[in-house]
Amino acid sequence: MQTPVEGSQRLPISDEMLAVVVVSYNSASVLPGLLESLGPGCGEIPWHLTVADNASNDGSVETVRKLAPDAIIVQTGRNAGYAAGLNAAVAAAAPHTCVLVLNPDVRLEPGCVPELLATLRLPGTGIAVPRLSDRAGQRIDSLRREPSVIRALGDALLGARRAGRIPVLGEIVTGERRYRERTDTDWAEGSTLLISDQCWRRCGPWDESFFMYSEETEFALRARDAGLRTRYTPRARAVHLEGSTDSPERAALLAVNRVRLFRRRHSSVHSALYWSALVVREAIRAARGHATGRAALRALVNPRTLRDAPGPHSIDSARRALAERTVRRGSLI
Repeated sequence: MQTPVEGSQRLPISDEMLAVVVVSYNSASVLPGLLESLGPGCGEIPWHLTVADNASNDGSVETVRKLAPDAIIVQTGRNAGYAAGLNAAVAAAAPHTCVLVLNPDVRLEPGCVPELLATLRLPGTGIAVPRLSDRAGQRIDSLRREPSVIRALGDALLGARRAGRIPVLGEIVTGERRYRERTDTDWAEGSTLLISDQCWRRCGPWDESFFMYSEETEFALRARDAGLRTRYTPRARAVHLEGSTDSPERAALLAVNRVRLFRRRHSSVHSALYWSALVVREAIRAARGHATGRAALRALVNPRTLRDAPGPHSIDSARRALAERTVRRGSLI
């Protein structure tokens, strides 16, 4: 039997305060829809909004000021990346009991947040995630299993959707049945996440060395290492419009960050095997004429792009800091 962790008990709604945090970068066209959905989506849960803007030049800041005049706006002054913007927004937010991370192109459906909050307050939960749909109303496969060598190979040889039906072979959780009931997941797509204040205090901030992609994976796995689960509830619903994902540059960054994250959590031998599996995957896609596959393959075989500089909040850095503290304590005895 699991015992409740500190901060996991259900609070009265009057004691809750939700920090809605959004990172914008040239998001003026999609921000109005998000802002309009916040009231119905949050229901009776008290909330306040903080937006971190990564040097947009399309009027994103002016859009927020006009439509949400009470919002806190943090202007980072540069395109600092998603994790850096998120950390800046949370640091500037007013006092809160939980953090709702939202992409600008998310639309909360009515009552989404109360359902997420009910799940978040289950003992041992650190992150709650909803059922996501795309702009056409089709379910998004948003749940993920921890990356592994076997799953990378399954993805390469069978394809992500087919491999995802078999837990040991697929990282992406596929199939409608798996999205019908509340369940735990290793991590989930980072567009819509409700994070407890306790989880943020124990595991945050996010690792800024991931400019984009893998930062939500790293945070969720770090939370799991700390004994805090990511839980999915189909009763909470949101729409993620999802921008273009067929950019060669983004595909290259995604592939490289997957290797960087895996390398921080596994031995050099396992990391080499994982890298090989990703190379096979992208080589197959490149041979089929995919520009994204060619770009990812070039990045994976370039030693310079694979150089890693773990951020101050990464697991690797945390372990080193713990070891250093242990040595210092030992030297004092």
